[in-house]
Amino acid sequence: MDLADPTQRDAWRAYLGEIFAGKRVLCGPGVLAGYSQVVDLVRESGGHRPLVVATHRGAGPVPPPEAAEVVFTEQREFESATAELRTHDHLVRHLPDPVVERIERYDPDGEAVWFASPFVVNEPVLGHRVYNGRPAAWLALEDKLVAEQIWVETGIEHASSRIVPVDAAAVAAAGAELDGGDGVVLAGDARDGFNGGANFVRWVVDDAERADALEFFGPRCDQVRVMPFLEGVPCSIHGVVLPDGTAVFRPVEIAMLRDVSRHRFVYGGIGSFWDPADADRATMRDVARRAGEWLRARVGYRGAFGVDGVLTRDGFRPTELNTRMSAGLTTLAAGVDSGMFILLQANLTAGRDARVTVPELESVVPVMDAQRRGKPVALAERHIIDGSDDFAVDLAGGRLVRAGDDSGSRLVLSDAPTGAFTKVDPCAFLRPGDRLATANVALMRFLDAEYDAGFGDLTAAPDVRPAGNGGGGRAAAR
Repeated sequence: MDLADPTQRDAWRAYLGEIFAGKRVLCGPGVLAGYSQVVDLVRESGGHRPLVVATHRGAGPVPPPEAAEVVFTEQREFESATAELRTHDHLVRHLPDPVVERIERYDPDGEAVWFASPFVVNEPVLGHRVYNGRPAAWLALEDKLVAEQIWVETGIEHASSRIVPVDAAAVAAAGAELDGGDGVVLAGDARDGFNGGANFVRWVVDDAERADALEFFGPRCDQVRVMPFLEGVPCSIHGVVLPDGTAVFRPVEIAMLRDVSRHRFVYGGIGSFWDPADADRATMRDVARRAGEWLRARVGYRGAFGVDGVLTRDGFRPTELNTRMSAGLTTLAAGVDSGMFILLQANLTAGRDARVTVPELESVVPVMDAQRRGKPVALAERHIIDGSDDFAVDLAGGRLVRAGDDSGSRLVLSDAPTGAFTKVDPCAFLRPGDRLATANVALMRFLDAEYDAGFGDLTAAPDVRPAGNGGGGRAAAR
């Protein structure tokens, strides 16, 4: 099977979609806009009109009434995206009575399946089989402190680090040992559940910043990982663990911006426009393959995962493992067939034979190289809009500006439980070789100027990889 061939992709996708054929499907929890594509997939696969259990409307188009029923849970405010995602599993197992009653009306025979958030453990919910969730043991591997063990056991080259208690003396000693001149980065453990989006990461350069970091970690973590600040392009590499091995794809850029004056990180979007050199690309793919084989051998893993890291002057250095179909692979999938990848993940995590081999799945890599995707994203920590907004934009002279509807790029802004969510999607002004982080900086400056979003003076991480050591991106896809 050659998945670079659209006809063969369509045939395989139809097989994967059989998991929904003739079934009622519950979706959620999560923002309603985030389930629009899943709703379409269910209907295209011969499933009944789904019921979405939504926590918030979200930014972007939502399923129309004829495509899906919707029931909202009680809307809450959260301090961060991490805090919100941590609630998903508890929420579906403690649904409010009105939501349970709506589900029972939708599926009186109790035969519906549940397409869940990846932050839901794949154990039955209200007696319904769960697709797209994952075993608790797989979720636990996202702990950044556990990832250090994987790099050691697989021989993956990585930066020095120390795991120490949340204790001022221990953190100070580790920092003094590891600081290469730009400070150290502290990452908290997952004692109370998953953390991501840099919510539990702190850049520390002096005693005052270390004290502030410990004040944050103290009530939330038992341990922190201390690592030198790594200068370079934040990026990730993704794979899918299959019965016959691990299929790996191409690198993506992570727009992890930094506020140098306050030494903080701000998460932006994901894009595949950026190209590392061929040698670095090969190294990153090898890292993903080794990590995938470790997952398969140790926990019987199946499905998508990603390794985040930084392309430093000395090469790629991994920093964390995401045991799910994360934003990077979702971005790559959009250049091929995002619905096909969603269905593949659902099949694999459900233990169904996906009828695909590693070479067959890797046949989409040239398509990913040819079809670049990505969008600048901004998560404001304050409410800057009531409802939502949607208008055309363009990038001119490094600045994001409002534009005519023919620009091909749209800014979508919505109120959210954590403040506000914004994305530029579609994003037509980026080309192969461009840095998404630069566009993300422009987006956040635009939001500060027009909505008083409070992002501050952010900058993109520089590309520091010398060309003679494998650096210097490829000018175009191939």
